[in-house]
Amino acid sequence: MSNKTVENENSVHDFIADITDERRKTDAFKSLKLYEEITDLNAVMWGNSIIGFGKYHYKYDSGREGDFFKAGFSPRKTSMTYYIMSGFREYDALLEKLGKHKLGKSCLYVKNLEKIDMAILSKIIRKSFEEMNRKYPDHD
Repeated sequence: MSNKTVENENSVHDFIADITDERRKTDAFKSLKLYEEITDLNAVMWGNSIIGFGKYHYKYDSGREGDFFKAGFSPRKTSMTYYIMSGFREYDALLEKLGKHKLGKSCLYVKNLEKIDMAILSKIIRKSFEEMNRKYPDHD
């Protein structure tokens, strides 16, 4: 079984430009700039709606393996989704200071970037990206 979300050649800028909700579009461009500064990498589309940075190869005990992004986000209809690939084990203190958000397994959901502390969001993204680079140093 292969991963449904794979990198592709679709244009990140065209994808964001096509977002009809103006606040979501603005938040997506802000997020793009933030991730480019943190990762020093070019953005790549993963699937139809995820913008990813860097890549790592995983292999589970079951034998399933594939490639996935080290850091990424998606401007979803209801909120911006930030993929914190390292998980949230050591992020409690930062999350308390972030502002209004919700959490999933490795997803941080933010409805409005104006209502959160962007410096804290930057620290969370950077910490996760650095952890992924330590865990998977052999990929970009």
